Amino acid sequence: MGGSQGSQDLGKALLRIVLGVLILLHGIAKVTGESGIGFVSKVVADAGLPAWVAYGVYIGEVVAPILLIIGLWSRLAAIVVAINMLFALFLVHSNEFGMLSKTGGWALELQGMFLAAALAVALLGAGRFSVGGINGKLN
Repeated sequence: MGGSQGSQDLGKALLRIVLGVLILLHGIAKVTGESGIGFVSKVVADAGLPAWVAYGVYIGEVVAPILLIIGLWSRLAAIVVAINMLFALFLVHSNEFGMLSKTGGWALELQGMFLAAALAVALLGAGRFSVGGINGKLN
């Protein structure tokens, strides 16, 4: 493994693992929290979408992040996370698009960073430090 390739693989692993862990924490809160799927179901219903769409949050915030962490089907998992973030941005945070936080940053910088990181993983793949990287076909 050359130094440059090793650095790239390490960077890919860092990006996908951190993204996976941070999104998974949101998913765990939805699975174990007081509101559970209730909040998501209400938001989905208020948008006029079918009720089953709410359960996609479990795929986007539990299943896909686990796949990212281990590096299995990482590109697909990252696309699922990106779609999940688009739903969050448009269904929950659309009124905050032009707003700044009290510290001067974009009010949606966390959601924006999650979306950008997911798109980066989808484009870059998992790298060799992953379950899929063992044979190079599943990452």
